[in-house]
Formats: sequence, C-alpha cells, structure tokens
Amino acid sequence: MTIQTQPMHRYIDHCGKLINPLPDWASNELLLRFYRDMVLVRHYDKKAIALQRTGKLGTYPSHLGAEAIGIAIGHAMEPTDTFAPYYRDMPALWARGVSMEKNLQYWGGDELGSDFPPAPNQLHNDDMPFCVPIATQCSHAVGIAAAMKIKGLHRATVVTCGDGATSKGDFLESLNCAGIWNIPLVFVINNNQWAISVPLHLQCHAEHLVDKAKGAGIEGMLVDGNDIVAMYDAMLYSLDKAKKGKGATLIEAISYRLCDHTTADDASRYRSDDELEQAWQYDPVSRLKTYLINQGLWSEEQEIEWQHECDKYINKAVENYLELIAQAPESTFDHLYEHIDDDLQHQRDSLINKALRMEKQSPGGEHG
Repeated sequence: MTIQTQPMHRYIDHCGKLINPLPDWASNELLLRFYRDMVLVRHYDKKAIALQRTGKLGTYPSHLGAEAIGIAIGHAMEPTDTFAPYYRDMPALWARGVSMEKNLQYWGGDELGSDFPPAPNQLHNDDMPFCVPIATQCSHAVGIAAAMKIKGLHRATVVTCGDGATSKGDFLESLNCAGIWNIPLVFVINNNQWAISVPLHLQCHAEHLVDKAKGAGIEGMLVDGNDIVAMYDAMLYSLDKAKKGKGATLIEAISYRLCDHTTADDASRYRSDDELEQAWQYDPVSRLKTYLINQGLWSEEQEIEWQHECDKYINKAVENYLELIAQAPESTFDHLYEHIDDDLQHQRDSLINKALRMEKQSPGGEHG
C-alpha cells in the first residue's frame, strides 16, 4: 500500500479506532446499515466469481476492497441525481436500487442487465450503464452535468473511474471542462493502486492523483476510501456543493484492489503475497466491524445471523438470474442503430436462418 505523506479525510483508522469526532449525520442506525450493505455486496462478489468459474457468468470484475467507496456513493446520492459508473461499481448501483439479478444479467452477456428500473416515486432511471472502456464515461458525465446546469436543475452527476483512467485524455479533458463550465459534477477516483498490472508509481509521478484537480481549477479531496464514514461525508459535501452551483469536485479515494483485476486476470503474476497481506490490514469491512463491536453495536452472533441472511438473499437472486430466458441471437443487431442497413439486415436474417437450422437438427428438433 502506498504511504500517503499528507493527511487525508478520515474518521476511523484501520484498527477500528475513532481518530476524529464523527459528523452529526453518523447515527448508529446508519453505520449499521452501511456495514450490513458492505457485508452483503462482499458475499455477492464471492458468489459471482463462483458462477463465472462454473461457466454461468462471463468475465466478471470483482469489487473486493472497494465496498466502502461504492456503498457510500450509492447512499449519498439522491434518486434524481445521475450516476455514470465504471465496471467495478456494483455496490454503488445496488445501493441505488439496481438488483443483483440485473448485475448478473449484464455480466452474463445480456444487455437488458443495463435496463435499470426507476427508483420509487420516479418515472425513469437516468443512471448510465456500466462503462467498460476506460474513462469514456467521464465525457458522458460532463455532458449530463452541463445539461443539468443549462436546464436549471438542482441535481448532480457522479462519475467514477479507476486510477488507471486518470492517465487517459478522456479523464483530463473532462476534468478541464468541468472546471471551465462550473458544472454540478463529482469525480470519484477509486485509487486501488493497480491499473491491471501497472502499479501506481508507474502510472503517475504526481504525489497524489487528486493533484490533477489543481490544473482544472476545481476542488480536490484526498479521502480514505477504506473508511466509509469519510467517503460518505466527502460525498455529501461534494453533492451539496454541486447542487448549490459551486462547481465540481474531484475525490481521490485511497483503497486497494484485494482481488484480481477481473476473473480473466491472475494478480499473483505481478504483485507479491506480502503486499497483498499488508493491504488486507486496511480492509474496509473489517475496519467498520471492529469499530461497531468496540462500541457495543454489533456482535459475532449478529454477524453469523446476518451472513445467513445474505446467503439466502443472494441465492434467491442467482436463482432468478438462472431462470431468465436467453435473448434471441438476432437481438444483438436490434439496438445498434435506429435503422440497420441492407448489409446488417442480411447478416441478421442469416443468423436467424442458422439458428432455425440448428434447432431442427437438435435432438428435440424435426430430425432428432
């Protein structure tokens, strides 16, 4: 884990000790909700990886170690705000009401997994789908936030990315635009120390990634991304500022990727076991658990009971996912363009005919 040489926004240290007075909003009930949510999405993550390993899910990006960042973002945002996530943002989307079934559907290869339902009392959901290309979601977020300002809406846009994305022109240009246009936008960098196999010290020579905010003339905040209290507090501040017309904020959330980059990666090829073992000492879930137990708000008995509840909830979501009817092969053409040309129409028809022939030749078909 990279040692930071300047103080960062933090309330609870890695030993679960309070080092600054909690903010007024930090009720026991809310902290317990945060903890339960982090445990739930961590259990889900483990299950999703198991599904991929058994051929029931496509390549999957684990969020192990980033639970505090995602849950804080999801709970801090209002339903009317807009979220432009990157691929490791299942916890934030789940906290915003997107079901586990939808997440499984997406990583199972069905684009309907990006069709998010509206929040209660909302007519539609304005959140963007997962963005797998690196940093392109930043420019989308700039456009959305600019539209909010032009329309006079007191709303904010939040966009997330990994540390590797901060070297892309899409990120830097978006940051520059956000400063010039003074738009209601919050950037959150999940600095998990690794851009696939590239370590942070080879990614950027600046002391902190948040220093890039200075070049854009916007406020930057260095936050302990393993401390959900600090993350939620930083989000509340940045969202409130954005909605009051005071401009964009860049949050660098310091975390560590406790997992492989995706299920197609093997991190043991480029990082040491000692580094990973040290990083586990900063685990966001264990940190909050220790604090809650020390305060008499949680117990090992409650932990076991909640883990059983998580397993039941997740298993039901998996059952629903596995019962989904697969989309027809030709559906891959149906949402590329408003109108498809003759060549694509020919390809679509050929795919349909091929599927029909295979069906007839199958054991249950005409020739079976």
